[in-house]
Amino acid sequence: MSELRLQKDGTGTLPERIYARVVEGILRGDFGAGGKLPTEGELANRFGVSRPTVREALSRLRSDGVIETRRGSGSHVVAPSGAPAASTPPIANLADIERYYAFRSCVESGAAAAAAEYRDAADLEALRASFDALSAAMESGQPGIEQDVRFHFAIARASHNPFFLSTIETTVAPIRQFMELANSVTDKKSPERVRTVQAEHQDIVDAIARRASHDAAEAVRVHVLNAKRRIFEGTRLVG
Repeated sequence: MSELRLQKDGTGTLPERIYARVVEGILRGDFGAGGKLPTEGELANRFGVSRPTVREALSRLRSDGVIETRRGSGSHVVAPSGAPAASTPPIANLADIERYYAFRSCVESGAAAAAAEYRDAADLEALRASFDALSAAMESGQPGIEQDVRFHFAIARASHNPFFLSTIETTVAPIRQFMELANSVTDKKSPERVRTVQAEHQDIVDAIARRASHDAAEAVRVHVLNAKRRIFEGTRLVG
């Protein structure tokens, strides 16, 4: 397994750092089409830690739905809902992260602009409900990744364009879930950061509610740019 470090060395406990490395390995496609992880002992040797430390990291990965243990077959990656096709490029280095966020900005800005134009009352109600769920999760100290993904799905559905929804579900969201899992496990969010992210999402909701397509696209562009900056904070790439 090559190393792609999204967190500074020394940040978080050893199990947290192993958790992040495994998620990063999933992003890079290190575990192949079958998604089978190395054995507990192999991981312990690879990371230079004890087997109980690896066991704790794997336990958390299982509880978060990232991996599953199959009797007699070891641990395997659980493909998220709408997992990307095998041809989807892996995230192998920092340049790929830049390219991914440029792609994400184009797709999600377009979806938001269309949502502002075509949304109906039910779409707006669903969008506001998903925003409230995301805010509640973040305020309670949870990463809020699943709620955030559902918020962006609500935007795509409000566009009434199945191509936006399909692209976000099958390409944008799964990569993003794994990337943000790797980042969030050792990133303790401050109240100020929570408020900042909430304000970015509120700007998107407000623009869509006003049917302001340009403002909706710009609000998403700013949000994605800031999301990229937050991922890059403390980033160091090795290899």
